[in-house]
Amino acid sequence: MTLQLRHETPDDTSAIEAVTVAAFADAPHTSHTEQFIVRALRAAGELTLSIVVDEHGQVVGHVALSPVTITDGLGHKAEGWYGLGPISVLPNRQGQGIGSRLMEQALSKLRAMQAAGCVLLGDPAYYGRFGFQAHTGLQLPGVPPGYFMALALHGPVPEGIARYSDAFNATA
Repeated sequence: MTLQLRHETPDDTSAIEAVTVAAFADAPHTSHTEQFIVRALRAAGELTLSIVVDEHGQVVGHVALSPVTITDGLGHKAEGWYGLGPISVLPNRQGQGIGSRLMEQALSKLRAMQAAGCVLLGDPAYYGRFGFQAHTGLQLPGVPPGYFMALALHGPVPEGIARYSDAFNATA
């Protein structure tokens, strides 16, 4: 299995969309808009990192990272925080370590960028393996606290309310 992790190119756009649709087709807790989110992040210039897993010219996995805003009750904003997601792997390739490689690559790139940290919404049992934890002082409105997690890369995890890009509201 020869897998190459690389930044997306313009030629990858339709393949990324297809992988994302397939990955979330049978997933619980989804509105099936993940492909629209990636498209809207790209269109808004907010797709900070878009990493694909390429196997012999076929995209089999993808992860998106975009800036998030974390504001405390006093209006102070934490700088340098990113949201990871969506992350997608073709269903017939799940369980083979591709998602883990995407996670490791994404976190490595964030460290190289000197990012303060990363947040995500997902299964604590899975993302805990990469150091993500729920923090009572950090919230994403409307989300059960245990499923919104953070990983500080430099400094502490800030307290406050997290807000993703408006692209996460995309429905088409």
